[in-house]
Amino acid sequence: MMENWQELTALCETCGCSVRYAEPLRNHTTFRIGGNCGAFVSINSIETLRRVLALCREKQYPYLVLGNGSNVLAADSGYAGVILHLGHDFSGIQQKGSELFCESGATLARIGKYALEESLTGMECLAGIPGTVGGALYMNAGAYGGEMADVVVSASYMLPDGTITEIPREKMELGYRRSIFREMDGIIVGITLRLQPGNYGEIKAEMDTLMGRRRAKQPLELPSAGSTFQRPVGNYASFLIDQCGLKGASVGDAQVSTKHAGFVVNTGKATCHDVLELCDFVKQTVLEKTGYQLELEPVFVGDSEKP
Repeated sequence: MMENWQELTALCETCGCSVRYAEPLRNHTTFRIGGNCGAFVSINSIETLRRVLALCREKQYPYLVLGNGSNVLAADSGYAGVILHLGHDFSGIQQKGSELFCESGATLARIGKYALEESLTGMECLAGIPGTVGGALYMNAGAYGGEMADVVVSASYMLPDGTITEIPREKMELGYRRSIFREMDGIIVGITLRLQPGNYGEIKAEMDTLMGRRRAKQPLELPSAGSTFQRPVGNYASFLIDQCGLKGASVGDAQVSTKHAGFVVNTGKATCHDVLELCDFVKQTVLEKTGYQLELEPVFVGDSEKP
C-alpha cells in the first residue's frame, strides 16, 4: 500500500466501507480487461461518498465512478487514481405507488425483478441490460425499443463539493446514448423511475421473451462490454460489420463475435490494446467499404491508450 493512502484507509474504516489497493479493474468489468487502479472504494452511503470526495479534493487524488463495469473498456496500464464503486452497498430501492426511488448502484436486473414482483410495467426492455441504473441513465441505455428516458422522472446528483441537486428528466438532455451527465462534473446518486400498474403474468412473459431473444442472438457466454459500436444514423453497426465480412475477425483474444457482429468479445486473455486495435480495423474497413463512420460505445477508463 502506498504511504499516501493512509488517510483514505482511516476514512474508510470510520465510514465502514471497504477499500482495496492495486485492485485489478479486470475483476470489475464485464469485458474482464484492465490493469490495476490505485484504490478501489466500495461506497456504502451518501455521507461516505461526500467524505471520500472531500478527501480526494484535498489530496488532489483523481477519481472515477464505476458501477457494474458493463459498458467499460479499462486500460491495460490501469488507473492511478481512486475508483468510487457504486454497487451492491449502494443499491437500495424504495417504492411509493408506481414510482421507485433507486440508489444508483442498483442493477437494472434487480429493479426489473422488483418491478415484476410488484406488478409494475415499464422495465421489461431494460431489465436484461447488465448494468446499474446510474450507469444506464448516464448513457441513456436502451434495448428493444425502450430506453431510460421512457421511465426516469428525476435524478439526484452530487457535485464535487458534496452538495446534492435534483434534476428533472426535462433537463437531462437525453438522446441516443447520451445525457447531460456526460458533460457534468459530478455523480448520479439516486434516480426516481415512474412505472405503471400492470399484470404480473404479462410482464413476466414479456421479460422472458426478451431475455430469450438476448440469449439466442447475443454472445452472453463470453466477456464483452455489450454493444461495441454506436448505431450510425440510418443503419445498424452489426449489419455493416457483417456486410463487410468481419464476423470472427480477431486481434489476440479480442474477436468480432461470430454470433452477433455488433459485439467484440474476449475469448480468453484479450487486452485493451487488442480490443482497440481490432476496433480500429473494423472502423477503417467499414468506412472504406460502406462510407459509414462507426463510433465506440463503451466508456474508456484509464491513464493511457485512449481510443
